[in-house]
Parts: sequence; C-alpha cells; structure tokens
Amino acid sequence: MRDTTGNLPILPGIFPDYAAPIVRNASDGVRELSLARWGMPSPVFALKGRNSDPGVTNVRNVSSPHWRRWLGIESRCVVPFTSFSENELQPDGSRPPAWFAFNQSRPLAFFAGIWTRWRSVRKVKEGETENDIFAFLTTEPNAIVAPIHPKAMPVILTTAEEVEAWLTAPTKEALALQRPLPEDALQIVARGKKEDGPEALVG
Repeated sequence: MRDTTGNLPILPGIFPDYAAPIVRNASDGVRELSLARWGMPSPVFALKGRNSDPGVTNVRNVSSPHWRRWLGIESRCVVPFTSFSENELQPDGSRPPAWFAFNQSRPLAFFAGIWTRWRSVRKVKEGETENDIFAFLTTEPNAIVAPIHPKAMPVILTTAEEVEAWLTAPTKEALALQRPLPEDALQIVARGKKEDGPEALVG
C-alpha cells in the first residue's frame, strides 16, 4: 500500500471538517493511505441561503441520487479508527461523550466510507478550495449504541474480508455491509471525558 500522509502524527481526536486518514483505491490501481477532509458535499436543498458548505459527516440514505454517484468502487474508502463517540444526554442537560470500541484495548477498526475530490467554500474565510473529502455510512444502532444515540451508528467493518469487499465488491454486494453490529461487538470504553489516548473519531 502507498502512504501519502507523510509523517502522520498521533491523532487524539478527529473532528468534522478536519483532515483524517482514509484508505482508498487510487486511480493507478494501488491501495493508498491518504488524508482527506471529513465531510462530503451537502445536498443542494441543505445549502439554500448559505454561503458555505462544511459538509455532511455521515451518510444513511444510499438510495438518494445525491449519494448514489459515490457508491462505485472508485469512490469507496475505509476510515480507520480506534474508538468513536456519541454525546450522552445527562439529567442536567449536558452532553458529555460516551466512547465506543471493540474492547478496552481499542484495536484498530474501520468504518465503511465514501470519498471524492470536490471544489467548494468550506469556510467563508478560506474562500473556494479543492479538497479530497470523505464521510462514512451509518445504519440502525445496535443495543449498545441505541440508548445513547437512537437514530444511527457507523457502519463498521469487522474483518479483513469485509474491508476487501467494501473496497472491491459490486455495489449491491458492498451495500449488504450497511448493517448494525451484533450487540456483543462493541463496548462503552469511556464516558464523560476528553480523549487523550489513541486516535478516535468524534461524531
């Protein structure tokens, strides 16, 4: 695999509209580790009255024409992570993060993602820029995530075979991976604190 990230630092947290590593199929057929900005282009209706587009961080409705154009092999990627967070509503109205991972050791895992090269105004102060950008797919939450985030959870690939299928299989076969994980596949590994450990995605 080709690594284009340079001297990639430890990433204690990754936030929307900032760069994160993704693995994708490059145009020359080589598997590539690259940096891309988190947030795919927003649908036109969502931009009405706005002069910038910070992007959409996750994608659920893959039948939408807006997203279908990026479901081919050339636009699929996987997004490495060690843990991810959802904000947990507290009785006092605060929403500290709850962190999910496979287990307390937080082994490397992957979201099923899509990416593209796109020219737009992400921030008004930046003006128009061209960026490699990405988002990951979501699906129904499992029993571990649902009490904290009842609407969705990321599509997580759990084996090397699933990663390979997402990156190389025909679209219909690849989209079969858009499913919640079994209840015993994830754990809550931290609650209510800022992460300063392994790299994580903050959703």
